[in-house]
Amino acid sequence: MFHTYRISLALALGMAWAAPARAADCGSTGEGFSDWLAAFRRAATADGLSPRTIDAALSDVAYDRGVISRDRSQKVFRLNFETFAARLVTPRRLSQGRDLLRRHAGLLRQIEARYGVPGPVLVSIWGLETGFGADNGRFKTMQALATLAYDCRRAAHFTEELTDALRIVERGDMTPAQMRGDWAGEIGQTQFMPSSYLAYAVDFDGDGRRDLVRSSADALASTANFLKGKGWRAGAGWAEGEPNFPVFLEWNQARVYARTLAYFASKLAEGQ
Repeated sequence: MFHTYRISLALALGMAWAAPARAADCGSTGEGFSDWLAAFRRAATADGLSPRTIDAALSDVAYDRGVISRDRSQKVFRLNFETFAARLVTPRRLSQGRDLLRRHAGLLRQIEARYGVPGPVLVSIWGLETGFGADNGRFKTMQALATLAYDCRRAAHFTEELTDALRIVERGDMTPAQMRGDWAGEIGQTQFMPSSYLAYAVDFDGDGRRDLVRSSADALASTANFLKGKGWRAGAGWAEGEPNFPVFLEWNQARVYARTLAYFASKLAEGQ
């Protein structure tokens, strides 16, 4: 689960909604968290979310120092490409990826036909984000997002993400208890932020639910939908300097990650 926050800074800076997003209401310790959360609940109600959803999602939320610690220690993205890629694109992961390409060949062809994104790209994201769904993360999503929304570092951005997480619950996609993921609020087998979940999640397996946690078909198709929405060009290359490489930077702003993703996808594509 590697990320540098998958929404644009322009969106974060452009938010004009709710009082809790103001820097004056944020904090650098847990001391004022309860008051902040009460203000956020009032703002969320004013924003149209039901009290029932808010109570279900936020009644047991507490300030999480572990989330703040993770937020302050993202040194892995300072590694050079060779070291970073060697850590992530291991022989075992390559073997797993090739096996999954074969096992899900039919599904991946259907997804490519609809969205134009080839299987090696989707399987590479799946592998780098959660080890192909083996570890979606164990942090309580609502608690992680509330902690980061209260924290002064990116309060406006994470306030919006917390609100979007409530909207996911409100529309019935997930319960608060089901919303567990990585420490920055990512959800599912390919780690969608709530804003991306709302914008791009699809029900590809036809069961009536957009389930990016338990349904690999939904997770992979939603990932393809995200990439297409960010400008993916069917049939074009994805290596650095090629038309689709900037789309990888929309998925993750760290260039070392984008280069590793392109490398992994190319290695998988070689075996097809």
